[in-house]
Parts: sequence; structure tokens; C-alpha cells
Amino acid sequence: MTERAAVLEREVDHDRRVLILAPTKKDALITQSLLVPIGVTGEICDSLSDLIAALEEGAAAILVPEELVASAAAMQLADVIARQPPWSDLPVLVLTHGDIDSADVDEAVRTLGNVTLLERPVRVATLLSAIQTALRARDRQYQIRGYLADRIRSEIALRLADQRKDEFLATLGHELRNPLAPMQAGLQLLKLGNLSDPRSVRAVEVMERLLKHLVRLVDDLLEVSRITRGLVEIRNESVNLGTVLRTAIETSRPLVDAAGQELTIDLPEDPLCVTGDQVRLTQVFANLLNNASKYTDTSGHIRISASSADGWARVSVRDDGIGIPPSRLGTVFDMFTQVDRSDRRAQGGLGIGLTLVQSLVAMHGGRVEARSEGQNKGSEFIVRLPLHAAHAEQPSEDTEMSDRFPPCRILIVDDNHDAAETLGMLLTELGATVDVAHSGPDALCVLDTFQPDAVLLDIGMPGMDGYEVSRHVRSSATHRDVLLIALTGWGQHDDRERSRRAGFDHHLIKPPDIHRLRSILVAHAATGSVVDAAKRGH
Repeated sequence: MTERAAVLEREVDHDRRVLILAPTKKDALITQSLLVPIGVTGEICDSLSDLIAALEEGAAAILVPEELVASAAAMQLADVIARQPPWSDLPVLVLTHGDIDSADVDEAVRTLGNVTLLERPVRVATLLSAIQTALRARDRQYQIRGYLADRIRSEIALRLADQRKDEFLATLGHELRNPLAPMQAGLQLLKLGNLSDPRSVRAVEVMERLLKHLVRLVDDLLEVSRITRGLVEIRNESVNLGTVLRTAIETSRPLVDAAGQELTIDLPEDPLCVTGDQVRLTQVFANLLNNASKYTDTSGHIRISASSADGWARVSVRDDGIGIPPSRLGTVFDMFTQVDRSDRRAQGGLGIGLTLVQSLVAMHGGRVEARSEGQNKGSEFIVRLPLHAAHAEQPSEDTEMSDRFPPCRILIVDDNHDAAETLGMLLTELGATVDVAHSGPDALCVLDTFQPDAVLLDIGMPGMDGYEVSRHVRSSATHRDVLLIALTGWGQHDDRERSRRAGFDHHLIKPPDIHRLRSILVAHAATGSVVDAAKRGH
């Protein structure tokens, strides 16, 4: 028998035993012998201290005389019983004298809890019946204990799984952000190149818009737990709903086209202005369009239309697909719900799209409704959002992109050559003087020769990582005042706090927001910390 099995067997024995502290040794032995035929283990305790020690290891019930509960020592037993776990209500059988209404017995009942009084001389049948009743009650308590233990184990497993999920998502987000960074820098370089071909201009616009959408989705991926708890941040601004719908259509168009479906678009010429988050609203309508395509036959029909009435914008996404049974209309927005997995026209999925739609629409002060006349009669999803009184035009990012950086020298340190080189070309085009290093030791060497005003420093480099480089820089009398900006795919709160402790001034997520980077450098230049290269004699 293994040691663990032996421990478990002892625990089971302890759970089933009855501890006996009888008035006399003879009474104890007789009681113990009476329990043998009914399969109950009776363990004789010679004193209260022995009883308490045995009780700490576990027992199904205890049998004690009135003399004990009437003594001052009974408080020790009461203290042990009071420390029982929440599931436990230990049966206490008290052998009393003739006066069961005595003050001592009343005190025992009050302090010892689950007390059964047995008047002496007790009949054998009465004693055995009382003990068996106590054991049955104790068995039910053990079942509760087992249920609670299983629940605790499940909770621990869920917390561990949740922790591993968060770690996986953080790593995945980091790996996705690395290729996004050079893609974004490359697109911005193309925009600065004064493209003349209208098709190229259009292609760059679409790619840039969808790249921004992808970046936000990666951010959502890292905050999936916040999404399910309704903690998603909404960036409120005045939004033209028509622009949102056109972006959603472009996002979903490949899915619709691949299915050979006909998409009809009916959008008003006048702007429908709402207050909300353009990317989140795009996510709402792209999800609805994707859902319509997924549950519609090849060569089926989808229609998206928008209108306004009584201060509300109304957007309808209708299809002639498999429809929704009346019994399911009330549950289509529930998490992980799909109408019919067995239908050959259903394209699978996680069943979270409509849940997110409902949550995001509610966050914008709106509501969403599902309609269907039944199976194979198509579906319609209607979103209503409060209209905004006036539309405030947003500043053109193209204009902002053409603004040049303040005169400064920037060192980019990143082991990802594509990311470093494309960002370097972009910043050079915007007026900065740039040098590039691809490792921590190389960065420390270039610092002395290049003498940068600011360092864009990747954190997750092999060997000497960004934290170690930062500590070297801050300990250097020559470079301790250089502006250090972490540029990384790690964006959790702990990552930001760790970079701050390592000496970084700012923490930017890949791909970097060029407008924010410019703002940081402008603000730093205003303090006099960024010195024009000419003043340094370079």
C-alpha cells in the first residue's frame, strides 16, 4: 500500500469512528463491544485531552457523560467544536442522569451544538439507534464536504486555466504586434510618397483602415476577460454612421463575395451622426454582416440599410438564410449560442459575435433586436442608436502625418530588422535623424557615437533585453538624461509598471502611434531636453 493510500485509509477510518469517553472504563468497553456488530468503530478515550486530540484528527460522533459537560473543562471541548469547518455539525451524544432539564444539560446543548441526550441507564437499542442516526447525519455532512472540496478544486483549476489563457493571449498579442509594426510603417511611408495612381491611393486607404481595425482587434484579444465582463473602453466621439457602415461592408465583403452572395446597400446621402467609438461600431455591423453571410446559402441575398426617425438611427441587416425558430429568438444573443450547428449552411464559429454586438450596442446607449418568421425564412437584425445633434468633423490624419518631427536624433533599437528599418525610414521622412541598432550591446555602442536625444527601445530582445539596456543608460553619466521610450508588443499593466521601474519615460505599444510619438518629442523639446544636432557639433 502506498503512503498516500495509507493516509487516505486512515482519514476514512477517522471519519467513521465514534469517540467514547464513558463514565467508567467498563462502560466504555461495553459500548465499544456493542458497536462492533453494526460495523462501527468505537475508539475509547481515557481523558478529555485524549478526546480532543482524537477529535482534531476526525470523528463521526462523540459519546460523553454529563459529568464532563458539567465541568469547567467542557469549555475546551466547546472551543474545539466551535472551530469546525462550515460544513461540519459534529453529533454529540450526552449520557445524562435522570434530570434532563438540569442547568448543566441546558449549557451543554447551548455550547456543544448538535447534542442528543441519552438518559442513563440507556437501553442498548436506544443507544445503537442514536449512534446510527448520528452517523447518517454525519455522512450527509461528508457529502457536502466532498462537494465543497470538488468546487474548490474546480475553482483552482479555472483560475489556473484563466491565468494560462491570459499568459497565452499576452504572448500571442506580442507576436502579432511585431509584424503589424513594419506593416503600419510601410503604409505610412507609401502615403508620404505622393502616390499618383488612384487605384494605389485607394488600396493604401483600405489597407490602412483595415490595419487599424486589426490593431484594435489585437488589443481586444488581450482584454477578452474585460469584454466578457462588460469593461471594454468606449472612445466617444462624433461619428458618421455611414462611414462606419462602409468600413464594416469592406471588412465583410470578402466573406460575402466568396459565398457568391448578393449584397444590397441602401445608405442615405445625408450623414447619420452618432456619438460613439468608430472601431467598436464597425465591429458591431461587421459581425452582423458576417453572421448573415454565415447562415445564408451560396448565391443568397443580404441587405443592409440605414435610416433615421424620432432622434434614432436605424440600421437593418436582413438575409434570406436559414432563419431563426421562434423558440430561439430570445436566446440568440446569449454567449456561445448558435441557431443550428447541424444545418449544413451554418459555418460554425464560437457563438460570441451576437453577444458582443448586444454588449457594444448597449454601451452606445442603443438596442438591438432579432426578427425572423421562422426556419428557412431569413433573419433580420435591427440596431437602433441615438442620433447626435451635430457632426464635428475629425481632423485629417493625413494632414497630421505630413507634419514633421522637431529637430532630434532618434536611436531605434529592435532585434526585428523589418520593424526597425521601416520605422527608421518613416521617421527619417518625417524629419528626424535616425540610427538603428539590433541588440542591446550594439545599442550601448551606438549611444556613444550617435548621441541621440531619444531612444525607441524594444524590450523583448534576446540576450540583453530592453530593461537591462535602460538600466545601463540610466547609470551612465553621459546618457542618463536621454529620453527613453519603450517600444514593445507587451502592453499589460504589469509591463508598463516594470518599464517605469527600469527607467523608461514612456511606454508605446507596437505598432507605434506616430502622432503620439510626435507629441512626446514635441513636449520633450519644449522642456529644452532635445538639443538640435547643430548645437552639438554633429
